[in-house]
Amino acid sequence: MQSIWVNGRKSEQLDVRDRGLAYGDGLFETIKVSAHSPVFADQHFRRMTDGAIGLGMDPGAVLQLRQEVETISLPEQAVMKLILTRGVGGRGYSHAGISNTTRVIMISEMADYGDRAEAGVKARFCKLELGLNPALAGIKHLNRIEQVLARNEWHDPEIAEGIVCDCEGYLAEGTMSNLFWVHQGVLQTPLLDRCGVSGIVRNRLIDLARAAGLAVEEGRYRPAQLDQAEEIFFCNSLIDIWPVVELAGQKYPVGQVTLELQRLLSKEM
Repeated sequence: MQSIWVNGRKSEQLDVRDRGLAYGDGLFETIKVSAHSPVFADQHFRRMTDGAIGLGMDPGAVLQLRQEVETISLPEQAVMKLILTRGVGGRGYSHAGISNTTRVIMISEMADYGDRAEAGVKARFCKLELGLNPALAGIKHLNRIEQVLARNEWHDPEIAEGIVCDCEGYLAEGTMSNLFWVHQGVLQTPLLDRCGVSGIVRNRLIDLARAAGLAVEEGRYRPAQLDQAEEIFFCNSLIDIWPVVELAGQKYPVGQVTLELQRLLSKEM
């Protein structure tokens, strides 16, 4: 099951001159649909608006995209992917004179992740390192070739996710997720001021943890920090929280902090 709208109309056609195709000149959001409604919709559209401003795109196009979403009768459970590109333009990097954005809405079935949220997952470290670019850090832009290369470093179905570092060797994120761990009772996560995606669930978990009285630290950490972790987990808007039970051969428990954050997050779905 997949339904696609382009610029407010049911269509699977896109102009080959679109700058999203030519340059990755745009943004996207991947949103869980539950009980016929997009989960954390306000946060997703706020991030897309911030991203549009960061890329010098018209933020009003995000409002238009949201209005189009609100006209669609959503399934009980689904995945909604939203794409916003700068639009159709000629050759060259300059976007002067380009004012018509392209808006895409894609509704598809939710993947079956089995019992990963309860039983936990196995993970690995990736060889690929993310480049540093503070101007793009946090933005969910369409340029995801680093993540494509990192994800294709392995094909073992038992490995659910890979951890990526930046080019200075500091922990950054998962290939499709954000990364957390617990060290001496403190919830820690990489600082995303130079690379990585500022995840909707990541940011919500930080707020939930602090509201529950848990110390939270964002910083620059080496991979060796995970050797001392009491708990590790990944998160994103589709998987919610996946506990890590094995990383590079080392075993980890599904700990109490992870379980409590799963409980708190589930109350908001």
